[in-house]
Parts: sequence; structure tokens; C-alpha cells
Amino acid sequence: MITIKTPQEIKILHQGGKILADILRQVVKSAKPGVKTIELDQLAEKLIIEKGGIPSFKDYKNFSTDPAYPNTICSSVNEQLVHTLPSVYELKLGDILSIDIGMKYPVLGQGLFTDMAVTVPIGKIPELTKILLKVTEKSLELGIRQVRPGNRISDISRAVQEHVESHNFSIIRQLVGHGVGYQVHEEPRIPNYVDKTIYDVELKEGMVLAIEPMVSIGNFLVKTLDDGWTAVMADGSLCAHFEHTVAVTKKGVKILTK
Repeated sequence: MITIKTPQEIKILHQGGKILADILRQVVKSAKPGVKTIELDQLAEKLIIEKGGIPSFKDYKNFSTDPAYPNTICSSVNEQLVHTLPSVYELKLGDILSIDIGMKYPVLGQGLFTDMAVTVPIGKIPELTKILLKVTEKSLELGIRQVRPGNRISDISRAVQEHVESHNFSIIRQLVGHGVGYQVHEEPRIPNYVDKTIYDVELKEGMVLAIEPMVSIGNFLVKTLDDGWTAVMADGSLCAHFEHTVAVTKKGVKILTK
């Protein structure tokens, strides 16, 4: 079921989204060589709680029988795509780090969810890796431009896919964007490629979406490690992930996590 948020709920989501964006900026600023990813996780949790939110990934389960996600952020390095558990891994010069973060805000009352992600370099990185990050981030921007009443999910998907593939990179197909707001994950699914096997949803005012291109230098196939969470590129290639939570408004799109 696709939910429609009220103008007041979108206002609250925007408040929470701005706070979350500021928290992510602070975490990114702390991502330096020698820093452990678990230290970034601890910082993110501290900042979220101080701002009156709740980490929305912590204790999250895909299904009731699954183990709960134990951390506040997902901290994926190099060939790790998403959902990587923070650890004692120390960031190194030349790494790329994807930080995915979500927050329920405010603590009191209903509480609404926003979600965002960035991939950042740790020091100097090769030119091809710089291009990977730029192309993935630009594909998110182009996808967001398609968000307006009357357009469809496929318009977002097509914009992302065409830009990524024009640079000879691969769109991940096993993982997609999603609705968000009342829950961490809601309908509709938002693939980053045109998928004719799913119903092509029309965008309507009040829908809130998490658009998140995931892109690889190599093949698009992904595998999950034995921890049950970490998704890595099956061929070991570098990958990037960018995400914003956006709302469909009468005038077009509003980026809630800008």
C-alpha cells in the first residue's frame, strides 16, 4: 500500500531531514584515515539522540525471524555496497566509504522516518573512482528532477539508468529505492533501471520517496556475506551509493534531506 503524507507531515519530515543531513555532514567530516567505522557509528548515534531523534536502522529487521541490525549507520567500504556493519576496520587513504543513515523524528508523538546516503573519498583516489562517485551522485540528481505529479516511477528509473550506462558503469538490480515516512521501508519500489516486470506507479502529491542509485565499476551482481547483512559486489569491483528522501508536491519535488 502506497501512503500519502499530509502537508504537516511533510513539514515534520523536512525538519527531521535537515537535522539528519547536518548529522551526516558531521560524520563525513570525521571520516579520516585511521578512524574506525564503529567510531563513526557511535558519533552518529550520539548526534541523533542529542537532536531528539531515534536511529531508525538500529534493531531493524527485514522479517520478524531475521536478526536485528545492531548499528546506527551502514558503513560500506570499497567493494561493499550497502548494509555493512560498522566495525574496528580503520579507514585507509584511497578508500571510498558509503555512509547510509536513517532517523525517526521526533521521539515523541508519531515520529516520521527519513533516509539518506553518500559515498565519500578517504584522501586521494584514482580518477576512475572520482568519476564513479560523480556519475552516481549526478544520477541521483537527474532521478530527483523527474519527481512531479503525473510522472511515473519509470521516469526516475530511466533518468538514472541512462546517465549511469552512458558512462559504461553498471546499475545494481538486486536492490532498489523505496517509499518512506511512516516506516523505514514502504511501497513503492523504486528501481534504478526500467523494470517492466513491476507496476509503473504514477507519482501523486504527498508521496514520500527514498531515491538511491547504486552503481558499480564492474558487473551489477551482488552477494550477501555470512553476517546476513553486508552486500558486496560479487566481482569485487568498486561501487557507490547516494540517496535522498524527497516529497512529491503540487509544484514538483521537495528534497527533504538536502
